[in-house]
Amino acid sequence: MSDYQTLKITQRSAGVAQVTMARPAVFNAFDEAMIGELDTAFAALVADDTVRVVVLAGEGKHFSAGADLQWMQRASTASREWNLEDARRFAGMLSRIETCPKPTVARVQGAALGGGVGLACACDIAIAADNASFSVSEAKFGILPAVIGPYVTNAVGKRQAKRLALTTERINAAEALAIGLVQQAVALDALDAAVDATVTQLLAGGPNAQREIKALFAQLEVGAITPEVRELTAQTISRVRGTTEAREGFAAFLEKRPAPWIPR
Repeated sequence: MSDYQTLKITQRSAGVAQVTMARPAVFNAFDEAMIGELDTAFAALVADDTVRVVVLAGEGKHFSAGADLQWMQRASTASREWNLEDARRFAGMLSRIETCPKPTVARVQGAALGGGVGLACACDIAIAADNASFSVSEAKFGILPAVIGPYVTNAVGKRQAKRLALTTERINAAEALAIGLVQQAVALDALDAAVDATVTQLLAGGPNAQREIKALFAQLEVGAITPEVRELTAQTISRVRGTTEAREGFAAFLEKRPAPWIPR
């Protein structure tokens, strides 16, 4: 995990890996190289049984300024075929993060712009410092937030997502919290403590249970609870109740001892 040029992969604590975007000179803007490395890193962490939780962070003063402008300039003069393959790689990387079966936490400080907003929204949980700001800024450059659009919409709802995309307004951490773009906003000097507190909560849950939660919730939509949805939920819980992890979890609770998956 040490052969990356644009990332730093570290062990934040037992069972917790941190993926840090490491291009602080350009505010962690991403290009083809970082997109490929993020995809590779998350695939490797999914396969690593010692990793329970993944934290996504940005080195320096800012989380991520989104797409590298030199990369976007190259794209503006490339063929449609090149652009399509390039966009597919970006879409695949965001999907890799969003579908990671392990809990993911975005640690956001400073600016999160364009695709940086998409990265935060692709994580399960986003925690922002009070100096964080967010802008879905693509329209300023004559393009649109197409690939990140579904992730922003899932985070804040369609009307808020359209407002952010159409106006390119830069919002602060308090407003991001109010509309659901992040789930917690804290003082900058308390950011790591807040991330670690959330990680501790995540490590208390069973890893198989968390995989099942992410798989089930990916199939649920806001709206009518149909007979098909009821059957899906019944089938899921009936299957998971019989797992070894469930038996161990109930036994630990009744015997007033920590569950075996909690790091000592």
